[in-house]
Amino acid sequence: MKTKKYLVLGILFILPLSMYIFFASGKDNFGRLPILTEGVAEISNFKTAEGAPVTLQNHITVLGFLGEDPLSNKANAFNLTHKIYKKNQAFEDFQFVILLPNGAEAESTELKNKIGEIVDPNRWIFAFGTPEAIDRVFKSMRTDYLLASDSSSPYVFIIDKERRLRGRDDDEDVGVLHGFDARNYSEINNKMNDDVKVILAEYRLALKKYKSEREI
Repeated sequence: MKTKKYLVLGILFILPLSMYIFFASGKDNFGRLPILTEGVAEISNFKTAEGAPVTLQNHITVLGFLGEDPLSNKANAFNLTHKIYKKNQAFEDFQFVILLPNGAEAESTELKNKIGEIVDPNRWIFAFGTPEAIDRVFKSMRTDYLLASDSSSPYVFIIDKERRLRGRDDDEDVGVLHGFDARNYSEINNKMNDDVKVILAEYRLALKKYKSEREI
C-alpha cells in the first residue's frame, strides 16, 4: 500500500512539473502572429495636423486609411475604438495611425474629438500626405486589397515594430488574412481582437526575456 501511495504522490508531483517544463521550454514558439510582408514603407514623410513627424518603426501599429472624408467612415473608427483601441491603449508602444490626404485636417480633428468622448484619443494619430504617398504605403503591404480613389480603405492592418505586416496565413474563411474589415463588427471583435492580443503578448514576452537576460 505504501508503494502505491508513494507512486500516486510521485505522479501528482512529477506530472504538473513536467507540464510546466514543457510549456516553458516551448513558449518562444507559441502564440506568434505570422509575418505576411516584410519592409512596409516608412511614413516619416507624413505629418500630423500640428506638423509632428510620424513613424512605424519601433511601434506596434494599427494602420488605417479613412480617405478624404474621414467623418463618412466614423462608424469604422468607432468599431475600432470600442473593440481594439480602448482595451490596448495602455500598452506603451501601441498606436493607431490613420493616413489621410492633405486637406482632411479639419474633419480628422472633429473625428478625434468624437473618439475623445469615448476614450482618451492620445494614441490615435492622424497623419497627412499626398495621395501618391498614401498609395505607396498601401501598396508596400502587398495585400489583395485596393485603395479607393479617395485614398480610403475599409481594411485596417497590424504592423509590428520592424515594419512587418502581421496577419493570418491559415484563416478559416479566406486563407491568408492581410487586414481586417472595420465595417464588420464581428471580424473586429473576434479575429482582430484575438490577433492584437497575440502580438502584444509576443512583445511583452520578448521584453520580459530581455529584462531577465540583463539581470543575469
